[in-house]
Amino acid sequence: MSSFRSGQYAQAATLYGRSLWSCWKRAGDASAEEKSVLYSNRAACYLKDGNCSLCIKDCSVALDLVPFGIKPLLRRAAAYEALERYQLAYVDYKTLVQVDCTIQAGHDGVNRMTKALLEKDGLQWRQKLPPIPAVPVSAQKRWEPPLGSNEAIARSNSNEPVCVTKQVPSAAATEQANKLKVEGNEFVKKGNYKKAIEKYTESLKLHKLESTTYTNRALCYLNLKQYKEAIQDCSEALKLDAKNVKAFYRRAQAYKELKDYKSSVADINTLLKIEPKNNAAQKLRQELSKLSK
Repeated sequence: MSSFRSGQYAQAATLYGRSLWSCWKRAGDASAEEKSVLYSNRAACYLKDGNCSLCIKDCSVALDLVPFGIKPLLRRAAAYEALERYQLAYVDYKTLVQVDCTIQAGHDGVNRMTKALLEKDGLQWRQKLPPIPAVPVSAQKRWEPPLGSNEAIARSNSNEPVCVTKQVPSAAATEQANKLKVEGNEFVKKGNYKKAIEKYTESLKLHKLESTTYTNRALCYLNLKQYKEAIQDCSEALKLDAKNVKAFYRRAQAYKELKDYKSSVADINTLLKIEPKNNAAQKLRQELSKLSK
């Protein structure tokens, strides 16, 4: 709406309110989806105006109408965060990542809330969280079909946008990507990490959905003391596989070297929830405990 784009958020909220009144007046003629969008849009106006309580209220109604909506989840999470209600913000950001793991704002929010809760509640912060809803498969955003497939062609003809970052690679591309990854692995064995990075990078250009390639390249970055790059690759791997133990461990190592001990501890604690008997993680947590004192 033009009022929102021009920064007239109060006016836009009023206009959305009128549209909602009209929808409810029409009762059965207005779909739940239409009402949910209007509530979510009005919530965006409230959020821009700093009225976080009304934003949360409208987002909650939008989510009651259409569960697991991406925009109302993101807006409600931002409002909770602004009110320093970090536990509820964490739950919404985490739910958002379950719905669509490619939304960077969701991952960034989870990381911020993890740090905030760790500072506030200590190592036991997860035990104090409200339940995180399990997102049904039907509500999860799936990968787009491969280019050239009948489904992709049908979507193209219907003008439905295809997200390039989600395209599943062809069999030939996957085979070549795997070949490059194996070549990278051989260079790692020889200690030639720079050459290995080149091979992994070429592999990822062909197959961006391979978490192992990201964790392998992160190992190379660790050995070359390029810790920020290692963190970035581990984060990419975790978008694809939320329980990737190597990604958590290597990211924790990188955070430790950058003296970001809180983030390192958070990653190790998450890892140990997945694999409680992981000896390397237990040893690293002991080191971090000494460094944090």
